[in-house]
Amino acid sequence: MNETSPAQQWRVPSSLPAAKLAGAVLLVALGLLFADGDPVRLVVAVLAAAALAGWAVRDLVAPVRLAVDPAGLTVIHGFAGRRLLPWSTVEEITVDRRPRLGLTSETLEIDAGDSLHLFGRYDLGASPEEVAAALRAAHPDTVG
Repeated sequence: MNETSPAQQWRVPSSLPAAKLAGAVLLVALGLLFADGDPVRLVVAVLAAAALAGWAVRDLVAPVRLAVDPAGLTVIHGFAGRRLLPWSTVEEITVDRRPRLGLTSETLEIDAGDSLHLFGRYDLGASPEEVAAALRAAHPDTVG
């Protein structure tokens, strides 16, 4: 990538937070339906729904998980923060493939020396292999 290349970014698909919020509502509804006067069942359902809703809020507040520009990579850090990884700190960009239950999962791994950043398909809204290829092409010194 040269200095005039535009930045690229990868984000959570817009349908994902909506699905998580719908799931949270469904959990509360099921908790109310099956509680049968047992407050523990309802509390467990509400806590699970709150966790799912919090996860959806993160997707809404910080949908961009990874961005690349001539300065380096910007990754999500913490709940909704951002962290710049200068190209000089990026040691390796790989895709880890693992078979699970008859399906193969892919995870983009960015090794920045003192930190490892992992992104799945639903973090990126694209195939980790495609994103890895774009990152390698953008890196001024080609890395693994």
